[in-house]
Amino acid sequence: MAQQPFTPPERLLLGPGPSPVAPSVLRALSLPTVGHLDPELFAAMDQIRANLRAIFGTQNAATLAVSGTGTAGMEAVLCNLIEPGDGVLVATHGYFGARIAQIAERCGAQVTRVDAPWGAASDPQAARAAAHGKRIRLVAVVHAETSTGVRQELAPWNALARELDALLCVDAVTSLGCLPIEVDAHGIDGIWSCTQKGLSSTPGLAPVSFSPRAVERVRARRSAVQSFYLDLGLLLEFWDAPHGYHHTISSNLLYGLHEATRLVLEEGLSARFQRHERVSRAFLALARELGLSPFVPDELRLPQLTTLRVPEGVDDLALRKRLLLEHGIEIGGGLGALKGKLWRVGLMGHGADERNAQRCAAALGALLGTRSEAHSVRGQ
Repeated sequence: MAQQPFTPPERLLLGPGPSPVAPSVLRALSLPTVGHLDPELFAAMDQIRANLRAIFGTQNAATLAVSGTGTAGMEAVLCNLIEPGDGVLVATHGYFGARIAQIAERCGAQVTRVDAPWGAASDPQAARAAAHGKRIRLVAVVHAETSTGVRQELAPWNALARELDALLCVDAVTSLGCLPIEVDAHGIDGIWSCTQKGLSSTPGLAPVSFSPRAVERVRARRSAVQSFYLDLGLLLEFWDAPHGYHHTISSNLLYGLHEATRLVLEEGLSARFQRHERVSRAFLALARELGLSPFVPDELRLPQLTTLRVPEGVDDLALRKRLLLEHGIEIGGGLGALKGKLWRVGLMGHGADERNAQRCAAALGALLGTRSEAHSVRGQ
C-alpha cells in the first residue's frame, strides 16, 4: 500500500525551543542542495562566520557552526579544552549546568561542582571558595539556564577565571540572539549555542567560538581530542581556506543559518534585545492577571523564557496536552526536580511577538477557567 507524504501539524512553538522559524529561513532551507565542498557554499560559510562574530560580540577567528544541536556545541567546546586530569569548576543552578559537569567528567576532568538552588543564580564567591587550593584550568557557567529561566551575569565569572588563570566557558544555548553576550568584553574563551532558539532556524547546527587563548590550549594538548567529529583542529581545516574534507555538513542547514543570522543583523541587535524585553513584560503582565506566579525573581528572569509555577491542583501534563491539541500551542514543562511544577514559555527569536504572547495567555486562561480582562497586550 502506498504511503501518504507526511504533513506536519501547524503548531505555535512557544516552549524552550525550538522556536518558530522565520518564513524566509524556511524558504532558504528548501533551496537546492549543493556539495559540502562547493566553492559557493564556502563563500556562504565565510559570511555565516562573520555574522556569528557580530552576534556573539567577538573577533575570534575560530567561530564556526558544528554539525549537531546545542549539546554537540557543548561537547565540542569541552572535549577540545579539557584533558584527562584537568581541574574543572562548574557552576550548576539547573539542568544544563549539571550536563556540563557530566560531560566534563566524561572528558576525564576532576570536576568541582558549585551547586545553587534551581531558580537562583550561581554565586561567584561560593565558586571562589570551592576552588581554593585547587588547580582549576577551566570554569564553566550557563548564561541562560533553560530549565529554570534564570539569567546569569557573566562579568564576575570572567574575574574569577582570570584569578584562577583558567579558561572561561559559557553555555549560550538560550541566549544567543536574545540577550547581549559580548564574548570579548567578558573574556569568554569557549562558548556554544544552537540554531533553533534565538536565531529561529531549525535544529541541526551549533554555533561555537574559541578565543585565541583557547585555540592555543587545543594546540598544546598532550593527548588527542577524544572526538574525531568534534576535533577543533580538524573542523578548522574544513572551515578555513583551502577547506579540506572533514565530514559532509548539511548545505541546507547552512542556508538556513545564513538567512537566520542575516535577519538578526538586519533587525539590529539592540532592537532585537529590546523586542524580547517588551514582549516578555507583556506576557508576564497577562500571566499575572491570570493568577500565575513567575518562578524566578524579576532581577534574574530571562526575557526570552518565562517560567511559571503550575497552579495548585492543576495537572501539568494534561493541560499542556490540551493546549497543544485544542489550541495548537506548545509550551514546555519542568525538568528534573521541577517536573510537573513548572511551565516554560518561550517567546524568542521570530516567536517574540506581542500577538503570540496574547494568544498564549488567552489559551492558558481558557483552559484554566480563568477570565482575564486583558484583551490586548500592554507592552510597557
